[in-house]
Amino acid sequence: MRKTKSYFSLTMCTILYCLVLFSITIVQCGHAEVITDTSAMETPRKSLEEESYSYAIEGRPDPFKPFVSSKTIMPLGPDPNEIVEDSVELSGMRLFEPGQLTLVGTMLSPQKEIALVEDQTRKGYILKIGMPIGKRGIVTHIESEQVIITETAKTRAGQEIKSTVTMRLNKEGDK
Repeated sequence: MRKTKSYFSLTMCTILYCLVLFSITIVQCGHAEVITDTSAMETPRKSLEEESYSYAIEGRPDPFKPFVSSKTIMPLGPDPNEIVEDSVELSGMRLFEPGQLTLVGTMLSPQKEIALVEDQTRKGYILKIGMPIGKRGIVTHIESEQVIITETAKTRAGQEIKSTVTMRLNKEGDK
């Protein structure tokens, strides 16, 4: 019984509040004049119809022209500076890019220079001068502290782009 009574009083308060707001609104708007003559209402509409609107094209884009044209959708053709990948099957040390290997040690002798590298699973490999590594690299120099790899890429235009990658020997305590 108590819940029903409180619900009823809450509902009654809400209704009374709405009636008070409605009556205040009527009192404030009571001085407004009600127009029953339809000719007075049509006057503003006639003034809008009498004004003529024209669109000035000078310096403005055509509003009916699509934003995306067929020229921008169609590809312009292959980029001549794009690097072309060789379709050579990779095997051996060509499966590893230089960044995936860690230089562990070097052995230098008058006859031959050898570098020892590890992959991420700590499996060891031997590098020699002239050995291909990665997609485009060739081992060019083996020094006591580093191995230098030269990567050569070809563009569609036939231009060769050369870059060098240096693998440095991490000393004890280095990361």
